[in-house]
Amino acid sequence: MKRRDLLAASAAPLLAGLQLPAWSQAGFNFTKAVKFIVPYAPGGLPDTVARVFALRIGERIGQGVVIENKPGGNGVVAAQALASSPNDGHTFLVTDGSMFSINPLIYKSLAYDLKRDFAPVSLLARSPLYLAVHPKVPVNTLQEFVQYVKSKPDQINYGSSGIGSSHHLTMEAMKSALGLQMTHVPFRGSGQSVPALIGGQVECLFSALPSLAGFAKNNQVKILGSNAGQRSALMPQVPSISEIIPGFDFAVIIGALASANAPAGAIARLSAEAAAVKNHPELLATMGTAGIDSVGSSAADYAKAIQSENERLAKAVALAGLKPE
Repeated sequence: MKRRDLLAASAAPLLAGLQLPAWSQAGFNFTKAVKFIVPYAPGGLPDTVARVFALRIGERIGQGVVIENKPGGNGVVAAQALASSPNDGHTFLVTDGSMFSINPLIYKSLAYDLKRDFAPVSLLARSPLYLAVHPKVPVNTLQEFVQYVKSKPDQINYGSSGIGSSHHLTMEAMKSALGLQMTHVPFRGSGQSVPALIGGQVECLFSALPSLAGFAKNNQVKILGSNAGQRSALMPQVPSISEIIPGFDFAVIIGALASANAPAGAIARLSAEAAAVKNHPELLATMGTAGIDSVGSSAADYAKAIQSENERLAKAVALAGLKPE
């Protein structure tokens, strides 16, 4: 290899990791309002993340960032709305990972495909789910919970927000890894499952922090662990299940995607802006109240997160015995 080529090859990894302003490389400017399409009704996790990031990104780019909620069809309505939007780099989809990790595994036919129709932009946030138990369960630590369940095979009921939900699949993955035998009791959302836990209809479940925090403060539930790959900065005293199951990570991921043929400059610019606002004090305060960890990653890191989640959840779906419908 010529010396000139050798130097170029040696410099490539360094240049790849150099965080230059994306818009200076791409020369892309937002010239009108940006749209975030959310495939759920207002008030949910992806909607919250979209609105918090939209506010701060809008301040930086000098344009409004509007939220358009398009629920329905297991993400199909939102995907079609993105596809039918002008391909000028001003429209993005903000969603959780289940649209690409769970839906393709439990529905026989979907009108969208991750690789064909979308381009990752930024992993905006992660939202851990927390393992909570009823006060009557005589345990206070994650390890004690595991031993207690093992001592009572098939005698413990666990609730979830529905079959195929992240709450359900997290518990199935935990059961398999630790050899636990529990009975699943599905409900229609956390609005039903958490009251069932408080009322003692089920002994344990996974749920988001806002659904549990008030009850934990009043000693109506005990929070023992989280399903994220590491402890959350919001609850550093709560251990991650990965501390007893290496590699365990089922935290919900929320990110922004563009259409597959969107301008590369628009993708780079929005990714850079998400990274620039991820530590804004007011953004962190709002996200923290909702139990959400801010991330604001690169497009490449988001693509890796999607792939990793898809692989983990595919195994969990198989463990749960779910078949496409």
